[in-house]
Amino acid sequence: MMLDDQGMTEDWIVRVQGKEYGPANIETLREWKAEGRLLPANAARLANGDLWTTAAEIPGLFSVTPVTEAAAPLTGPPVQVSRRSFNQILAETLRIYRKAFFQFVGLALLVLLPSICSQLTTVFVQPPQGSHVDVRSVFAAGFAFLMFILWIAMWPVYIAGIQILTAEIARGHRPGLVAVLNEAVRFWPRVAALALFVFCVYLLLALFGFAIALITAAGASWPLLILVAMALLILQVWMFGRFFVNVLFWQQFAVLENAEFIDSLRESRDLARSGRDLPWFQRPMWRGAFIASIWFAFVLAIRLGAEWGTLRQFFNQLLTTQDPQALLQQMTEAQQAAGFDIPAFALGVLEKILQPLLGIAFVVLYLDSRFDLKR
Repeated sequence: MMLDDQGMTEDWIVRVQGKEYGPANIETLREWKAEGRLLPANAARLANGDLWTTAAEIPGLFSVTPVTEAAAPLTGPPVQVSRRSFNQILAETLRIYRKAFFQFVGLALLVLLPSICSQLTTVFVQPPQGSHVDVRSVFAAGFAFLMFILWIAMWPVYIAGIQILTAEIARGHRPGLVAVLNEAVRFWPRVAALALFVFCVYLLLALFGFAIALITAAGASWPLLILVAMALLILQVWMFGRFFVNVLFWQQFAVLENAEFIDSLRESRDLARSGRDLPWFQRPMWRGAFIASIWFAFVLAIRLGAEWGTLRQFFNQLLTTQDPQALLQQMTEAQQAAGFDIPAFALGVLEKILQPLLGIAFVVLYLDSRFDLKR
C-alpha cells in the first residue's frame, strides 16, 4: 500500500464508462490496470476528496510504463484548475478553434459536403417542364436523397467529434482527425438517439406554436379564444425554456462522461440548474443562453446578408402588388431568373465552417460549470 505524508493509506475512486468504482488502494488499482480494466485516461479522485484527475496522475500506478496517447482513449473531461469569466470562456473557445482549425474544418466537412452536393445537384439539374420525366432528373433526385441520408448519418459523428477534439485540446493534446473520428464513431448510437429525441421534442413544440397561430387566426373576433391563445403561448415559451435548460449539456455528458441516454438528460438538467449560490449571470443556465443567443444572432446576420437582395425585392413588390398570388408568382420567377446565388452559397458555407465554435463554447462552459461543482 502507498502512504501519504501523514502515513495514511490513500484510497481512490475511479470512473470507468460512467460508473464509479472503489474505494480501492494502489494494489487493487494495479490489479485493475493489469487486467486492462483501468486506463490512464480514466477519471480518478481520492476517496476523501472532490477533485477529479486521471488515473495517469496517481503516483506509482502508471509511472513505471510511460503513457502514450495511442494507448489511452480520447474521451473524458480534462482537469480544470481555475474558474473562467464569460469573456475568458469566449476567448478559450476561439483559442481552441484556432489551434485545431483544420481538424474542426474536417469535422464540419462531414455534414457540409453532403449538403453542398445535394444543393448543387438540385440547382444544376433542373426538372423538365410538364409531366415528362427524364433519367437525369430521376438520378438527381435520388442522389440528393442519398446525400440527405448521409448528412443525417454523419451528424452524430460530427457532434461527438467536436466534444472529443475540444476536450483533448483543452487537455493539451493534439489528436489527429482520424483518431477523433474513430473515437466518435463509438458514440454514434447514443448520440443519434439523443439527437433524434431532442429534435422531435422541439418539432412538437413548433407544431404547438403553429396550432396557437391557427387558434388566433380562427378566433380573431372572439376575445375568449384570443385569451386562450395567449395563455397557450405563455405555456409554450415556458416549456421551450424548460426543455432548453434540461438538454443544455446532454452532448457533453453523453460523450465526455460516457453517460447513458437517461443519465445524460438527468445530469444535463442538474448541471444546468446548478450554481444557485452564484449571481444569475454566472450560472450555467444563463451563460448557456448567452452563448446560444450570440450564435443565433450571428446566424441571423449571415442569413439576412445572404437573402438581403431577395428580401429587399420582396418588400418593394409588396408595396406595389396587392394580389398575394401575383406577388408569389413574381417572386418565384425572379428567383428562377437569378439562378445560382454564389454569395448566399458562400455565406452558407462560412456558417457551417464556423459552426464548431458553438460546440466548443459549450464544452468549455461545461468544464467551467463542472469545476464549480467540484470546489
